[in-house]
Amino acid sequence: IYLLFTGEKSAEEVRGVGANLTYLQIFSYEMQRDGSLKPIEAEGVISAAYDQQVIPLMVITNIEDGQFSTELATTVLSDEALVNRLLDEAIAIMDEKGYLGLDFDLEYLGKENRERYNQLMRKAKVRLDERGYFLSSALAPKVRADQPGRLYEGHDYQAHGESADFIFIMTYESGWTGGPPLPVAPLNEVRRVLEYAVTEMPSDKIMMGIPLYGYDWTLPYVPGETRAKALSMEEANELAAKYNVAIQFDSVAQSPFFSYVNEGGKEHIVWFEDARSIQAKFDLVKELGLRGFYYWVLGRKFPQNWLLLEPHFLTRKRV
Repeated sequence: IYLLFTGEKSAEEVRGVGANLTYLQIFSYEMQRDGSLKPIEAEGVISAAYDQQVIPLMVITNIEDGQFSTELATTVLSDEALVNRLLDEAIAIMDEKGYLGLDFDLEYLGKENRERYNQLMRKAKVRLDERGYFLSSALAPKVRADQPGRLYEGHDYQAHGESADFIFIMTYESGWTGGPPLPVAPLNEVRRVLEYAVTEMPSDKIMMGIPLYGYDWTLPYVPGETRAKALSMEEANELAAKYNVAIQFDSVAQSPFFSYVNEGGKEHIVWFEDARSIQAKFDLVKELGLRGFYYWVLGRKFPQNWLLLEPHFLTRKRV
């Protein structure tokens, strides 16, 4: 599961669901233009992970000023000295803090950085193997190798499948804050991505991404203006109850949704997850023989998910 915040509350949340976790991806160490990494205070959550026999993974991103930066990635990845500094610093932090793996989440790279990213992964693999650390990456949800778009062109499924110990595929955000009202992780789209992924990398390295959130859109949707509000599954159910509306289920997307009109007369539509949609995702993991699945992101309550998980899967633990 990815963890965005690293304060004491985060440590409590890790302890709360730690029994069901194998890995904790601590997000994130931002690369700098000189190849260094912006530090974060993560000792508390790393300690909580160890208490629960969960493997803490250090996440490196190309986030600058709150956004993924193509330019930042190009600056670092195209300079061998900067790449070496990045890996030296990452390994020093891992050794010091107790991280047991390194997860690269480099996004919006564009095709110019595709092979540079591949080279980074190969170099990292050699360095991490020397210490017995895991290597992983988080990849955009592709359905073909030459898929256009800056988000997709820098991610080479086959190359990462060769270098990484496992891959976190971001099978969510079909419906997103700035986009039109859609299911967040519709099963038909998730299936398309994963059926492609298993042709490019070993299925036992693939981790399906599952969202721990839904979105509430105010209608009408206006491109460039409407911003959907993220909410937990509990909050979605409470909204449906508050406005006394029926929760419907899209059989193709295998996703629940409902509409309501608020006190100001504004119509809303909410897409979220429930036990049925999670069960469908769990079934797909088994059908395709995947390594497992992961969540984005810890911090929103979804008790049904954890109840459903326990009878279906054995949680591997660090020994």
